Amino acid sequence: MIVSSAYDKLLQRLPVREVTASVPGTDHQRTDTRYWDYGNPNAPTTLLLVHGFRGDHHGLQLVVAELLGDGANPADLRIVAPDLPGFGGSAPLPGGVHSLAAYVDWLQEFVQVLAPAGRLVVLGHSFGSIVVAAAVADGLVTHDVILVNPIAAPALSGPRGVLTRLAVFYYWTAASLPDRWGYALLQNRAIVRIMSVSMAKTRDPGLRRWIHNQHDRYFSVFANRRVVMEAFAASVSHDVSEFAARIRQPTLLIAADKDDITPLTAQYRLQSLFPNATLRVINGVGHLIHYEKPKPAAAFIREFLAEDRPA
Repeated sequence: MIVSSAYDKLLQRLPVREVTASVPGTDHQRTDTRYWDYGNPNAPTTLLLVHGFRGDHHGLQLVVAELLGDGANPADLRIVAPDLPGFGGSAPLPGGVHSLAAYVDWLQEFVQVLAPAGRLVVLGHSFGSIVVAAAVADGLVTHDVILVNPIAAPALSGPRGVLTRLAVFYYWTAASLPDRWGYALLQNRAIVRIMSVSMAKTRDPGLRRWIHNQHDRYFSVFANRRVVMEAFAASVSHDVSEFAARIRQPTLLIAADKDDITPLTAQYRLQSLFPNATLRVINGVGHLIHYEKPKPAAAFIREFLAEDRPA
């Protein structure tokens, strides 16, 4: 079943190109990365989006719609949204290892293949914030950095760390079972719904139905069990604070006051670790800013992109 949203018509009008890039990997192997290229390919600024754990490019589409849709100037911005390797339409990484270091290598190589002209801004959401932060700290060349719902502290220390511990047990169980049963557990719709219900903060019943439908449709589109297990291990073993001090580029942090994974106090601490970071807080939302509050998120992004800074 597909649940419609108020953004459907706007998304259908956006200029987009679906592209498969052959990205170099380890031992001279290459992997196919599927990405969606929105807006003007010759725009002076390219915004590269890196989605969160178990999602794909669909998760950030509402932010894309707000940035390029009605009232915006799509001519000045190109947005590129790949599926992380092993998720959505992208193949797993060559060698089969999906550690944080492997995702960092992939992102650096993907940018080389993309070869954007002009200004490059890299945005990461949730687990994507860890991948982006680690890559930039490791030398990824980008003009600016944007992190939405950044994982500012170890996930187990969050305000609902007990849920993270339950998630650890869930993924450990899925890894321990025979392949068929472990795969079925990872795709169990009831568990996916529990996760979705726990993160959604909106009281709008229509929006809640749409969020749950998005998770039903895209949260279980992954290449194999190993991809999910290794990506989960990477997501709970690292956080952005490890890399903040080495990120000298202007950085925008967009946080939520009801985020169950990272409390707001940790976001303020994270801001202080960056040499040059601005923190913007959106109220009344949790870890799903990209679904529940895409308009204010896009406004903060536009404001940040419009700031007059030296190249």
